[in-house]
Amino acid sequence: MRGVAKSGRRAAIFGYNGPPLKSCRASAGNRLNSSSPRRWLLRAAALLLLVAVLVAVHVYNTRGVPRGPAPDFHALRLDGTPVALDDYRGAPLLLQFWATWCPVCRLEQGAIDAIARDHAVLSIALDEADAAAIRAYMKAQGVDYPVVHDPQARIAALYGIRGVPTSIVLDGKGEIRFVEVGYTTGPGLRLRLWWAGRQ
Repeated sequence: MRGVAKSGRRAAIFGYNGPPLKSCRASAGNRLNSSSPRRWLLRAAALLLLVAVLVAVHVYNTRGVPRGPAPDFHALRLDGTPVALDDYRGAPLLLQFWATWCPVCRLEQGAIDAIARDHAVLSIALDEADAAAIRAYMKAQGVDYPVVHDPQARIAALYGIRGVPTSIVLDGKGEIRFVEVGYTTGPGLRLRLWWAGRQ
């Protein structure tokens, strides 16, 4: 009591006529402590909402992609070599749908090229341009991974592709394990290929 009275007298000397300062500090501390759980709850709710939105967007973007066995196809690579999906059975495969006019695809190309050095990669270019134009584009970008030209989007239709880039990871049995629409990091793709190899 003596301490409270003394602090009250000091406050009065300096023109403060409110409650004693120690009481104010205690009151402020109580308000801070009581509001902390509320702030954490608000942050947790905001985080959960963000996760829910991201999941909903992912489900919407991949709603047309089949699940289970990947649809087989036969096509020609840019160099004229015939290729079929069954050729890649036995190891994980990254199917990459992209286009030369897509700026996000351009951001991924360095990572795709690096992954193709130690993983099976087959990219499908959805371009109306001819194969020579795609080869020139890849040379200018300094990348050299296997590419199939799909100008009529025939292969893309089999996989329900709605946008590029779209990355599809298959396991060694030809089952679709992962589908990502939009930019995906190199380490993220490697992790998905590693996991598909364990299936």
